[in-house]
Amino acid sequence: MAEKIAGEKKITTAIKSIGVVGAGAWGTALAQVAARAGCRVTLWAREAEVADGINARHENATFLPGIALDAGIRATTALAEMSAADALLMVTPAQHMRRVLTELGPALAPATPVVLCAKGIEQETGKLLTEVLAEAAPQAQAAVLSGPSFAAEVARGQPTAVTLACADERTAEALAAAIGLPTFRPYYSADLIGAEIGGAVKNVLAIACGIVEGKKFGESARAALTTRGFAELTRLGLAMGARAETLTGLSGLGDLILTCNSIKSRNMSLGMALGEGKTLEEIMGSRHSVSEGVFSAAAVVALAKKHKVEMPIAEAVAALVTGKTSVDEAIAALLSRPFRAEI
Repeated sequence: MAEKIAGEKKITTAIKSIGVVGAGAWGTALAQVAARAGCRVTLWAREAEVADGINARHENATFLPGIALDAGIRATTALAEMSAADALLMVTPAQHMRRVLTELGPALAPATPVVLCAKGIEQETGKLLTEVLAEAAPQAQAAVLSGPSFAAEVARGQPTAVTLACADERTAEALAAAIGLPTFRPYYSADLIGAEIGGAVKNVLAIACGIVEGKKFGESARAALTTRGFAELTRLGLAMGARAETLTGLSGLGDLILTCNSIKSRNMSLGMALGEGKTLEEIMGSRHSVSEGVFSAAAVVALAKKHKVEMPIAEAVAALVTGKTSVDEAIAALLSRPFRAEI
């Protein structure tokens, strides 16, 4: 990896090897992207059978079945191997990110780009994942990858555009050059907070939209909920220092549109099942994948209160997934709110 020295800080100028930490559907899809872009790719899997299947059959039958993976992707269960890569894509679930980063942190070279690809807020502390990274591996160069993207579509090479946020423009350019493809287009931003808030809050809102679908309230109700949810997302983002253009871009409005309009979304499909009368325990117990909105909902509401922002939809979802209210009670509370000006 070529580097320049700017003062005391190393700036990445070329990335040839990528370590992808997390072999779920999204991690596997990003490994596919990086391999197609010409990088040497090592994919860390927690489960030995997942790593074995990728290496022997070039398929992740557990999390991304039926999609042939690039033969250049090498899977491993040894997390320590990841520190040798020029850059890391962190795709472990948000609630496990601190543990994995803490284990990796001491071995990372200074200014190693660490791209946070999970969309969530740490439930226990209410911290954004960039804050978690700063505590677990302060020497790393933080970046955020977020936007409207379904793993299977990305892995198949269907056109996708995402936000790549990084405070250092040279690092962002190097990352975009390393993983960018004609069918996977990263758009640079310096607004990490905006990229993180968009990705985390839209998951919570998608649960609400799924409930609307499960209750068969109709397209008009879902459009209204999505729009009012975007107002909540925007209020919180601006209060935390995000840029308006980021919130209306790919990692904000773009991701919200996708997630709130397709049952391919893990969060929307979970909400739909709740609306149909299933319990949260039943839904979660039947899934391999993680619905980040369940774990981020309470943290989002805590941030809203901290910044004195009104987020009634997020509050309703948080109350629902923490067992403080029922679906019908949450709906009744939202529909009985006083009439008010839109802005």
